[in-house]
Amino acid sequence: MTHTEIEITAELVRDLLRDQHPDLADRPVRLGARGWDNQLWRLGDDLAVRLPWATRSADALLRKEYAWVPSLAPRLPLQVPVPQRLGEPSERFPRPWIVTTWVPGAPADRAPATSAAEAADTLATFLTALHRPAPDAAPIGGYGRGGPLAERAEPFAKQLTSATELGLVPDPDAVRAVWEDAVAAPGWVGPALWLHGDLHPANVLTADGTFCGVIDFGDLCAGDPACDLAAAWVLLPDDATDRFHAAYQPTPDAATLRRARGWAVLQALSGILIGEAGIHGRPGGKPTWGPPAHTALRRLTATAR
Repeated sequence: MTHTEIEITAELVRDLLRDQHPDLADRPVRLGARGWDNQLWRLGDDLAVRLPWATRSADALLRKEYAWVPSLAPRLPLQVPVPQRLGEPSERFPRPWIVTTWVPGAPADRAPATSAAEAADTLATFLTALHRPAPDAAPIGGYGRGGPLAERAEPFAKQLTSATELGLVPDPDAVRAVWEDAVAAPGWVGPALWLHGDLHPANVLTADGTFCGVIDFGDLCAGDPACDLAAAWVLLPDDATDRFHAAYQPTPDAATLRRARGWAVLQALSGILIGEAGIHGRPGGKPTWGPPAHTALRRLTATAR
């Protein structure tokens, strides 16, 4: 079922709670947000219900979050949505859903971080805490996240071609230079580390100029930390990446930073296409995704090797 086949309403959310978690059913219900994979409905002041609506892959992602995030959350220095209950498919709604804690804040695509030093330190502290060796049973990243960057060569080429043909990339040769340098960097030889896997601006929350929360762990996986370290170019204010790299521990080596730049290019191109061209099944696009993606690409190409 996708958003074209079922309508999610406050009444449906209440009915689902009455059926499976009746102790929560009397709480006020109101729409919080419609995300990429899920709709988020506020449940009182401190909880939220997440229901898949726009992609078929969301079911497995929600179950992944329910299985893994509760054990990771206690060590993380920023608030994250911690699953509290699991809802199973039923006649009312034939897909799984979860109840999580509510994380306050404004998405960084709408309210970017402005305090450069504090934001760099906060992001570095969060990723230092998250990037710990993962167990053998940890999930493998979708779309190659956490794996060898070279495996994303075809998507990169398609994205760059599309963005260039639409006039959205002013210097495609500089973008290609960053990518080729990243792919040529030595690969990750350390243990597979826990990764968020999708640290784009809509998944990181801000308050008072800095980061206050990280949401949507549906792409949680294990692998090369360069995938997450790309966030420095995508999320931080100008002139904050060096401070971030100094604060993150252990200090990333040159090869890891080169690979991170490649992942940042991929994320920037995707954000530009989704934000401005409605690519990937989102007619009209997500306009707030475009500006931070353009900013990231500008930063990356300004220092192209």
